[in-house]
Amino acid sequence: MIRRTAVLLVLTSVAACTQSVPDSGAGVGFQDYNSYIRNTSAPPAGFDPALPSSGSGTATGAGFDPAAASAAIDRAEGTGAPAAATPTYAPPAAASGTRPRGGAPAGIKEESGEMAHVNPSISDEQDFNAVASRETIASDKERIEQNRAQYVVVQPKDLPVRPGDTGPNIADFALKTTNNPGTPLYHRSGSGRGSANACAKYASPDLAQQAFLAKGGPDKDRLNLDPDGDGFACDWDPRPFRKALQ
Repeated sequence: MIRRTAVLLVLTSVAACTQSVPDSGAGVGFQDYNSYIRNTSAPPAGFDPALPSSGSGTATGAGFDPAAASAAIDRAEGTGAPAAATPTYAPPAAASGTRPRGGAPAGIKEESGEMAHVNPSISDEQDFNAVASRETIASDKERIEQNRAQYVVVQPKDLPVRPGDTGPNIADFALKTTNNPGTPLYHRSGSGRGSANACAKYASPDLAQQAFLAKGGPDKDRLNLDPDGDGFACDWDPRPFRKALQ
């Protein structure tokens, strides 16, 4: 009881010390500041101060209400009446009818697979329940046999013959060789000086190899394109052609 009296005295003193706003003179759009505060603090139209406000049970008014403060202290200490509970909303139960698939809204057609609810044009082959409902081990076996019957095996054919005289066939030459680049097989009398300048005349190693074969290679190197004697001009490599035949 002594604690409650002390709290009430402190709250009453604070309310009594509240100062009013001094007159700040006329402003823009209203006479003075105090008149503006009174006009903006006016109750809305249709407000009846005699009616109790929600929750407190007393009329709404300005200033400190000792009775309301005392009731709040009682509730905090557990000695007063508990505040009224706020009612909660409970959705109405379904009137009738079954609800398929574990609470889905009534009216949804029950299907074997969820993919049917998304887009009927999308395949449901990844839906185990949908496939299991219409396929069996026998039907899977029949489908595999049908797919195998449609297989087409393409047999390899000989390389086409190029029309006209277009020079040596470097692909055919590569398939006839077995040594790797850098392995000397042919005798070269020169020192190999000037071979880099000779190779620079050709746009690619394929063109250099073709010119090398046309001038007597690989036995002879009249154009100085194969100084190491491996039979391949200007770093030309036959291994990609061999690998393509495997």
